[in-house]
Amino acid sequence: MSISERLKSLRSEMCRHNIEAYIVPTCDFHGSEEIGGYFKTRQYISGFTGSAGTAVITQKEALLWTDGRYFLQAEAQLKGSEFILMKSGQPKVPTVKQYLKSKIKKGYVVGFDGRMMMASEAEDISSIDGVKINYSVDLIGAIWEDRPELPCTQIWELPESASGEPYLKKIKRIRKEMSKSEADILLLTSLEEIAWTLNLRANDIACTPVFMSYMIITKNDSILFVHKQALSDEIREKLKRDGVTVRAYNEIYDALEQMENRTVWIDKETANCNVIKSISEQNKMLNQFTPVLAMKAVKNRTEIRNMRQAHLMDGVAMTKFIYWLKSNVGKIPMTEISLGEKLEEFRSAAAECFENEPERIANRASYLGPSFPPIVGYNEHGAIVHYSATQETNEEIKPEGMVLIDSGGHYMEGTTDVTRTISLGSVSEKMKEMYTAVLRGNLNLAAAVFKEGCSGVSLDYIARKPLWDKGLDYNHGTGHGVGYVLNVHELPNGIRYRILPNLQLNAVLEPGMITSNEPGIYLEGEFGIRIENLILCVKKKSNEYGTFLGFETLTLIPFDKELINLDDMTTEEQKLLKKYNDHVYKKLSPFLTEEESVWLKNNCRLD
Repeated sequence: MSISERLKSLRSEMCRHNIEAYIVPTCDFHGSEEIGGYFKTRQYISGFTGSAGTAVITQKEALLWTDGRYFLQAEAQLKGSEFILMKSGQPKVPTVKQYLKSKIKKGYVVGFDGRMMMASEAEDISSIDGVKINYSVDLIGAIWEDRPELPCTQIWELPESASGEPYLKKIKRIRKEMSKSEADILLLTSLEEIAWTLNLRANDIACTPVFMSYMIITKNDSILFVHKQALSDEIREKLKRDGVTVRAYNEIYDALEQMENRTVWIDKETANCNVIKSISEQNKMLNQFTPVLAMKAVKNRTEIRNMRQAHLMDGVAMTKFIYWLKSNVGKIPMTEISLGEKLEEFRSAAAECFENEPERIANRASYLGPSFPPIVGYNEHGAIVHYSATQETNEEIKPEGMVLIDSGGHYMEGTTDVTRTISLGSVSEKMKEMYTAVLRGNLNLAAAVFKEGCSGVSLDYIARKPLWDKGLDYNHGTGHGVGYVLNVHELPNGIRYRILPNLQLNAVLEPGMITSNEPGIYLEGEFGIRIENLILCVKKKSNEYGTFLGFETLTLIPFDKELINLDDMTTEEQKLLKKYNDHVYKKLSPFLTEEESVWLKNNCRLD
């Protein structure tokens, strides 16, 4: 069916259920950022493929909200359809709630699938005066004839040599935090939090190694709700032996309905509406980030050691790829899609070179797959922040201009996320000016020293200053947390200048947190530039003025010498660049061919 035919069918279902407005968020049952095919209802009804957005359909209008990363992409994909793009956060653009308040009359019914609407959002919509809510209707499911099945892949165990901590010890720490907050029950609904707690992984979501599940932890018991066929006999027996009861995935609702007079700790940002509705009012709810979220954000010594190794492997792969790209562009056919595929080959091959390294985690191949679908944007496509090449937009790569490549990998040793903007031949002075400004922001943020207690809000200005001085900016955060063989975007740490309404998201930076450092500039119709490294928060010094923190850059991939204007950089910035270049060459050169090593050495020289 075409988009117009789908809207017609949906509106017919809305009439049948007496629904005036239907909301279709981008979500699964757990508030996951990346979602499986079964849950791509917003994409199905609108045609917009970005990873964030909300559709609202009435009998007369169809609207799609998304953020600044996707404005250009959404405009292109919604063109020719009935959908109107609502640019979230822009002046005079109402929120979904504000729009509904202006359109819905008293007594009107707003509908959504309560399993795919997080409780916090559902409560926000429910607070509209006079509105009635129908949260039990999956109207997209009613019209989506070839909808994919619910995901269910084989669960595997992350060894202690990777996790650094057995799961029983994690549960013990969790119970200690529950006791401090006087919580009888902790309900885990985030897939990443459950995977981290149990040191288990699977592939129910592409590029995010998690499995569909819920978990209840009490003072004495632990219950995992999961598709039982996803568990091997070995893992099932181990869980049983360690006191973790396994129940069917969908039994979570019955289990919650049976609870009475308990204090339940829950995070409504990852608990869906139906989960909350299943908890009797006789129980007290403690709604805040779970202790697991904070625990997994601070990596332990084993995870940090392994992450350094993962970035060494990733650096070798990416550097070999850049050398190959620069050596072959214009000589062999290349497209945006084929470059993403070629980079995947380099990551897999580079990891194999480390099989005999002492830091390697034994008994399993190091490279597990991409940590997100690669973003490869040539010239003007680089200006689309989260551009995703399709067969229709797939540009041929030529020996001129620049290509922006944002990619990452999951290794047994950790997760990577890196962006490099690469020159392919003749580049303009404007490209060099913009690249150098972005690079300066990246280097200065990485070198920051700050007092303990600072959040990313305190540091964002450092990365943006070279662009702000020119009256320029980028419409995304400067940094996000990164999980360990988990989601590549991890809460709560981040670097941004806006203070978020949910104060828990303005978390202070702590030693052990890994955050991205990714300033950029995007000139619509011309080009885009982003430079991204991952940085580890570390303790620098303590004295009578307090404790001071800083960063260690984990990413080991060269910047592009052909795009740097040294005259635009201060002496101190040039020293920072030289220090990084020397470190990259020292770490990577033993794993490169002679030709690659010579190229890298020349690229790292400042003259």
